[in-house]
Amino acid sequence: MSVGNSSNDDGHGVTELGYKQEFERTLGNFHTFAAGISYISILTGTFQMFYFGFSVGGPANWWSWPMVFAGQLMVALCFAELSARYPVAGSIYNWSKKLGNPHVAWLAGWMMLVASIVTVASVALAYQITLPQIADFFQIAPDSAVNAVILGSVLIVFSTVVNAWSTKLMARINSAGVFIELIAAVLLVVLFAFEIVRGPQIVLDTAHKGDGVTLGYFGAFLVGSLASAYVMYGFDTASSLGEETVDPRKNAPRAILRALIASFVIGGLILLLALMAVRNINAPELSTIGLQYIVIDVLGSGLGKVFLVAVAIAITVCILAVHTAAIRMTFAMARDNNLPAGSWLAKVHGKQRTPVRPAVLIGLIAIVLLVVNIGQPQIFQLVTSIGVVLIYVAYLLVTLPMLIARLRGTWPGKDAPAKGFSLGRWGLPVNILAVLWGAGMAINLGWPRSEVYNPTPPFHWFLQWGAVLFVGLVAAVGFAYYWFVLRHKSGVLADHAAEVPAVVAEEAV
Repeated sequence: MSVGNSSNDDGHGVTELGYKQEFERTLGNFHTFAAGISYISILTGTFQMFYFGFSVGGPANWWSWPMVFAGQLMVALCFAELSARYPVAGSIYNWSKKLGNPHVAWLAGWMMLVASIVTVASVALAYQITLPQIADFFQIAPDSAVNAVILGSVLIVFSTVVNAWSTKLMARINSAGVFIELIAAVLLVVLFAFEIVRGPQIVLDTAHKGDGVTLGYFGAFLVGSLASAYVMYGFDTASSLGEETVDPRKNAPRAILRALIASFVIGGLILLLALMAVRNINAPELSTIGLQYIVIDVLGSGLGKVFLVAVAIAITVCILAVHTAAIRMTFAMARDNNLPAGSWLAKVHGKQRTPVRPAVLIGLIAIVLLVVNIGQPQIFQLVTSIGVVLIYVAYLLVTLPMLIARLRGTWPGKDAPAKGFSLGRWGLPVNILAVLWGAGMAINLGWPRSEVYNPTPPFHWFLQWGAVLFVGLVAAVGFAYYWFVLRHKSGVLADHAAEVPAVVAEEAV
């Protein structure tokens, strides 16, 4: 594996895909790293999902964190290679298009887009489990579901305005938020370390969670591993900002890998030391409130609330990153006329060169999805869980065509940049592992378990089978619309097509 100096072609790979450069290249190395790590969001993910993993798998569920990291690292290494070649907006969509065919690419982009919009809404709900614990002021409405929608809507409006106004502003806020999040995460690790009351062997305690479960504790562990799988994705965002990044063929691969590795190390330590520091490992609050309870329990209400403020900041920049990724995916597909009203959505506005219309549209859809949470929390929980399944399937629609290309001997191809990130001889085994991991995790995530998709009454078969039904519906309906309507007019819109050099045009004549 190696990272060399990037190629300085005029489009940094954009022109190779037939597009002209439309965004300003203002984002540096830390900006792209921050985009990837804020999408993963160590504090948001661990604080939002700890209770679920612990309630299903007990302390031993900690091992799902390194397991998911190992699998996602294989995917990230493949993406790092691709980002060195094609650091473009809508990375998943464009990578699949170059590796496979336009039909598979559309499906990959569509699934990633739907999942990203759903994720914007689901992450916004995390405000409800954090802000009211900081101050009663944030409990605006007495009903928790209504209050969650109010807080989440305010956050989405903020993200919409920032993303529509300026990429520079988004990057500055995101970078500042990530800086605070990283400092808070490291301090949390240190403070937990000073308060430990038991040894690391706690991660061997299954708490009898396998009793009465199919496959015993392994079955419980597979369910609990979803808590980690729900966190470690989104690192491809670093490449999706490639058209706005300085020297993207060098910065994007590094940002992808650094974001995932940093999240694994710091997040893993937080989870481990939290288990070692909590006063009562059998406290029922661990399975209902989660890490928020541990922070207050170990550090006290005063200092604990300071860290909850950091969690709130992490949630804020996480929303910014997810929203940004969804905007870039919308823009990328729209400029290929592969979405309804493509030319309208692909318009880049203003001096700051931002896609305003996708930002506003995604924000509105996310708020509508939030409203579903009022009175129908089971439906919303189902949809948000399935959003993660869609992301893993979208990733698989990149790594699988990449593996086929390797087996056919067409990767990396004659037009690969002379210098950049390369797996070399490790490419094939890493790619095989990435495909096996992606397929296995997609099945695990979508398996019709009542404890995941229908944990509370009323119990309905269609809720339990929601992942299979919803993913199938999104894929079938979306692809049918593409096949019968969009594909007949698909192609790079004239306003976004790369200009043909005069010499080339004369030779063609």
